[in-house]
Amino acid sequence: MKRLFKTYLEKPELAGLILLVLLIVLFQVRSHGVFLNQDNLRGILGILPEAGLVAIGVTILMISGEFDLSVGSVFALMPMTMAVLMVQGWPFPLALLAGLLASAAIGFINGYVTIRFAIPSFITTLGMLFMARSLTVVVSGGFPPLLPADLPTWLFTSFVGPGNMFRMSFLWFVAVAVLTSLMLSRTNFGNWIKATGGFLPAAAAMGIPTARVKIVCFMLCSVLSGFAGMLQVLRLGSPLPSIGEGMELQAVASAVMGGIIGTTLIRVIDNGLVLSHVDANWFKFAIGFLTIFAVVANAWMRKRAKAIKMEG
Repeated sequence: MKRLFKTYLEKPELAGLILLVLLIVLFQVRSHGVFLNQDNLRGILGILPEAGLVAIGVTILMISGEFDLSVGSVFALMPMTMAVLMVQGWPFPLALLAGLLASAAIGFINGYVTIRFAIPSFITTLGMLFMARSLTVVVSGGFPPLLPADLPTWLFTSFVGPGNMFRMSFLWFVAVAVLTSLMLSRTNFGNWIKATGGFLPAAAAMGIPTARVKIVCFMLCSVLSGFAGMLQVLRLGSPLPSIGEGMELQAVASAVMGGIIGTTLIRVIDNGLVLSHVDANWFKFAIGFLTIFAVVANAWMRKRAKAIKMEG
């Protein structure tokens, strides 16, 4: 029993899972059974991948010891770049590749400047937040370009599965989540990421190329943010320059609350408050409270786990 309890304390994401279940029950009761009906769940799962992919990238970066405040701006810049190129006659695959390369370049700049000049990533990416958002408006010319009618949107936004419950974007999200989990748990690079974020001097002493590891993590974070932005644009049908505003803070909150579970918590709270006829202004309060709660709870659980280990 003690071993089981210790295992639970060492996996703080389980606390988020329990909280998620409690919130689902609460909102199901408050909404008089509407929350778990098929149409509402389809709506939640339809937008979950967009925030979830950003949260995965931010989580990888935070594990390496850094974080990125520019993800919301990259979320808008990548699909805007892609849309402008397609208007100029570029085929979708090339425009998509160019958008992803632009995202990777932003991630590289964030990582290189942060490491080369020993600047806190908070400062570097805060500057990039403004720069990338400004570029998005400049590239658009102030007006969102019209997307071509022959785009393969079915590959990203079509409904699939039993009862058309999921969008294709959800399958992309699951695939990225599985690959990320395998990378972190089964590969040398995953071990390098955790070692770099755990104790940098020791990781460097072991011969791990910590600078390269962090730069790659910055690039992965930006690429996933850009790809997520493309999913939203294809779902909405228009590359608005304002999309992704405020997403960087929600992504950090999601990562702190447990990555994918944290993202799901935020989407459940957002939807549940609406269905429960609660003032929407409480949404940000709830996210802030859960972020602080998650940090405090994780710290307490780690202390308890260490205490059990000492006793055993």
